[in-house]
Amino acid sequence: MNEFQMSRRRMIAGFTSAALLARLGRMNAFSQSTTPGYRALVCIFLAGGNDGHNTIIPLTQAQLNAYRAARGSLALPDSNGPLSQVVAPDGTPYGLNPGLASIQPLWGRGHLAVMANVGMLVQPLHRAQYLQKAVKLPTNLFSHADQVQQMQSGFPSTTGGSGWGGRAADQIQTLNGASGFPAAFSIAGPALFSTGSVIKSAALLPGFNLDAAGMQLWPQAATDARIQGLQQILQFNSGLTLIQAANQVRTDALALNAMLTGTSSNLKTVFPGTSLGDQLKQVAAIMNLRNSTGISRQVFFCQLGGFDTHGSQSWQQFDLLRQVSDALLAFYNATLELGIGSNVTSFTLSDFGRTLQPSGSGSDHGWGSHHLVVGGAVKGGAVYGAFPDLSLGGPDDSGSRGALIPSTSIDQYGATLASWLGVPTAQLPAVFPNLGNFATPNVGFV
Repeated sequence: MNEFQMSRRRMIAGFTSAALLARLGRMNAFSQSTTPGYRALVCIFLAGGNDGHNTIIPLTQAQLNAYRAARGSLALPDSNGPLSQVVAPDGTPYGLNPGLASIQPLWGRGHLAVMANVGMLVQPLHRAQYLQKAVKLPTNLFSHADQVQQMQSGFPSTTGGSGWGGRAADQIQTLNGASGFPAAFSIAGPALFSTGSVIKSAALLPGFNLDAAGMQLWPQAATDARIQGLQQILQFNSGLTLIQAANQVRTDALALNAMLTGTSSNLKTVFPGTSLGDQLKQVAAIMNLRNSTGISRQVFFCQLGGFDTHGSQSWQQFDLLRQVSDALLAFYNATLELGIGSNVTSFTLSDFGRTLQPSGSGSDHGWGSHHLVVGGAVKGGAVYGAFPDLSLGGPDDSGSRGALIPSTSIDQYGATLASWLGVPTAQLPAVFPNLGNFATPNVGFV
């Protein structure tokens, strides 16, 4: 056996002391049969700038004609298959990218919605104001590095050191009572979105293993002695702040690993073996601990890259959206299996949208984009917000190539989700400082 592995049984025996479990909130929860009012947000970040124009397509004749004229060779449907047709409550028909076929049935069941033309804004903006630079704009529009930070932080500049998911968790930390279990997780490594100012957060990767290395020795007495020695090191108070902090991080990691190892095996739902499928499977496994940890509110971050489609967009976006769709459907089914289908809301986010006008076989950096929202509490089967005019150089175009000016700000999109999570109305400006610039802080999809 590899000496750098340690059995779960030895880990639990060595590190799940009463004091450590109390720190992670478990002792608080042993007396609870259920966790009342559990709710969680799951952000799925489509890194690179997903092309919203080919995520959902308007099928009314005038809009479809404008779409085809602007998209040219990128217009759907194409060889990847037919559009998955859906109808809004007002009778307006739309087509979803064929890659989204697996979650299309959730539209009819009322658990899938689209938030149209979302992006980073400082305040409401019209084409003339943009062209004349008459109002304040987000800094460095169309830049990946800047827009990723802005969409995750909720600040229209690159100065934010926390994410709006983490700040939302900050505002409702009292709902988690005495539980010290992480209220915010990134399952894609460290992420700004889930970083708060107060709450405990954790950054993991799917299939992580935080077991102590070098603990499998012979004879067993040597293993026991080494485990005891590590415990003594971690518990020793050196008086040095940096060392104490490092020891506490290691201690928490060992305890968290012991709690999470094997929890996904309790789920019958089958997840696709993709990067996003593995991430969402891990999220479901963590949610499965909600009763034993006493946690009531959580925020999660997952990520799938590859959406910077400057070329070969047709197949690439189709395949990526298929991964999103399959993983989202499995995750939704897992929440039903866990009995929390109406307690979990998943949503997409991205750097920005892309240009309507193609650039060769792809598209360039845009601005506003359309996003998916999935969950039992979602008022689905509808498109929310103002669906844009798709004519190049038209009233919603920031220029002449179809980089659309957002009609719904990230503040409004995020505040709607944060409100559902439990953030009081009075505390929303602490999460979204520019929310007061918009007349409708809650756009009503959940």
